[in-house]
Amino acid sequence: MKKTKFKGSVILNPVPVVMVTSRSSEGKDNVFTVAWAGTVCTTPPMLSISIRPERLSYEYIKETMQFTINLPHRRLTKETDYCGVRSGRQLDKIKEMGFTMVEGTHIDVPYIDECPVSIECKVKSIVPLGTHDLFIAEVMGSHIDSKLLDENGKLCLEKGNLINYCHGEYYPMAKDAIGKFGFSVAKNKPEIKNISNVEKKSESQRGKSEKKKPSKKAKKSLKSGKKKNKK
Repeated sequence: MKKTKFKGSVILNPVPVVMVTSRSSEGKDNVFTVAWAGTVCTTPPMLSISIRPERLSYEYIKETMQFTINLPHRRLTKETDYCGVRSGRQLDKIKEMGFTMVEGTHIDVPYIDECPVSIECKVKSIVPLGTHDLFIAEVMGSHIDSKLLDENGKLCLEKGNLINYCHGEYYPMAKDAIGKFGFSVAKNKPEIKNISNVEKKSESQRGKSEKKKPSKKAKKSLKSGKKKNKK
């Protein structure tokens, strides 16, 4: 394939978009949107978020060393964007968006009840990097919408209609898997075949959504119209 050279920049996309809630040492709550969040460790469970020092949430989180990550579904896309472009210094975004706030279980920070997943975190270290500081935190516990659990208690995040962020735009999370970890070396051939069928199904659905080719009658009518216009 032909490739174009780009200058050094972070083009690692898409990424999950999350809303982070925090509480100041004085008890004031705030929410803001973060696109740079990621998993950094399994045991203990840890994640990270990057925040600009000028953000109000930066001050709150640095004061209390705790925050909650809320994963929004696609119906909250507008609210998610709003919380990323408006500052808590000028208005109460939680009140403006009408979020239902529930007190945390493991930390003194509320979570957004409308979000299907909320993750309570305690900050372990802060690493200054440049425009952003990296907050590395341990996951203390989570609150999951029971509808995302199947009959065996397995977490099915694809049912949450979560959203991703890709170079300034929001995209819905795909519901159909195109593979699973280890399927390339699995001995269970039917399982691999089923996964391939999902890919074919997705391609078929995309094909159906494309515009249908005009019929012979429509083509004839179109040609007739062009001839009349030339006269």
